[in-house]
Amino acid sequence: MSKEIPYKIYLEENEMPKSWYNLRADMKKKPAPLLNPGTHQPMTAEELSVVFCDELVKQELDNDTRFYEIPEEIRNFYKMYRPAPLVRAYCLEKKLGTPAHIYYKFEGNNTSGSHKLNSAIAQAYYAKKQGLKGVTTETGAGQWGTALSMACSYFDLDCKVFMVKVSYEQKPFRREVMRTYGASVTPSPSETTEVGKKILAEHPGTTGSLGCAISEAVEVAVGTPGYRYVLGSVLNQVLLHQSVIGLETKAALDKYGIKADVVIGCAGGGSNLGGLIAPFMGEKLRGEADYRIIAVEPASCPSLTRGVYAYDFCDTGMVCPLAKMYTLGSDFIPAPNHAGGLRYHGMSSILSELYDQGLMEARSVKQTDVFEAAEMFARVEGILPAPESSHAIRAAIDEALKCKETGEEKNIVFGLTGTGYFDMVAYEKFHDGKMDDYIPTDEELAKFRARLPKVD
Repeated sequence: MSKEIPYKIYLEENEMPKSWYNLRADMKKKPAPLLNPGTHQPMTAEELSVVFCDELVKQELDNDTRFYEIPEEIRNFYKMYRPAPLVRAYCLEKKLGTPAHIYYKFEGNNTSGSHKLNSAIAQAYYAKKQGLKGVTTETGAGQWGTALSMACSYFDLDCKVFMVKVSYEQKPFRREVMRTYGASVTPSPSETTEVGKKILAEHPGTTGSLGCAISEAVEVAVGTPGYRYVLGSVLNQVLLHQSVIGLETKAALDKYGIKADVVIGCAGGGSNLGGLIAPFMGEKLRGEADYRIIAVEPASCPSLTRGVYAYDFCDTGMVCPLAKMYTLGSDFIPAPNHAGGLRYHGMSSILSELYDQGLMEARSVKQTDVFEAAEMFARVEGILPAPESSHAIRAAIDEALKCKETGEEKNIVFGLTGTGYFDMVAYEKFHDGKMDDYIPTDEELAKFRARLPKVD
């Protein structure tokens, strides 16, 4: 290596990416298109524009444009917290006694506490540019809702958030951050929408899911003049915006002559993972380099490792388009555990296609194992990680321990998506021994798979 590696690798402001990278442009086999749930024909721009902002529809459907220039106003906003540091986890390496070199891209150094702000500010910008009054959305653990409320406040947009009921109750402080930025926050499913009432009638006492909250947010957006719906994960446009994570990570590694061997990200809907791996996967697709890429998901909601690759609704209320993805079934409602924003029934179509082609790996991890890793990381690296991020930490530790056994000096890179300072109820349950490891049975999952839509 040409330079001594510092504890934190920072890019200069002028080294921050000026364009987002569209991974689909380098995929020989493109992700399957979204389908109209009524006709089962590919969704048109006109149909999608009823729900999404016009520019975001363009980005969603574009499989060919490799780079999208980041508008100056968004780049100026990014400068408040970007470039984000790539940190060498020297203390964790010492604790593990591993010859591996561990790096993490830290996305929690902004008010929203996570990577979600990278796409939230972009989506709010395009909504404002279109002259809209406001947007609606869903949020799981609350990180996306927090980020979007902050972005909407910046552009003076109204923001209506449907928060998964279990998280609404478990994470009151994150809810209050949203309200501080001016958003209205409704626990989902609720009695305020027709689809919410229907879900409650079919699942009395349900703690909710991201699929439920999406249905409610879409209903309100479509039924309210001057509003559109925005989503914090899963969609192609979101992975495009989040590519800023991977582009910065790759640039920081290149600056010090470091080549990653293993790239690891937590996986829920796919926003962080897709953004982190984008330039690495791009090189892999173009035959320029090879990497092991690992998606880590909760054992309680294992869409990649135990789901099926099929067309399914993106929401529980079955009002959204059909997406081909690894899915557990749109009416799958995960156990009310602390996997937070990783409790979505399906996976991004981009990541699903890459996984189906064998270009990346996936593993699921138990809740208590995740929090053991989170606690170790907090004690030696000084950052309290979010439960979502801690899934990646768990896998990074496991890979580093394998290196200890083999003596291999690998470079392991993972995404630290955000901080866990609003997740103390989860840490409390872990410390008090009240956290369990619920894992759905094959019989339970088969029941939901049986209800997948029939698509020719």
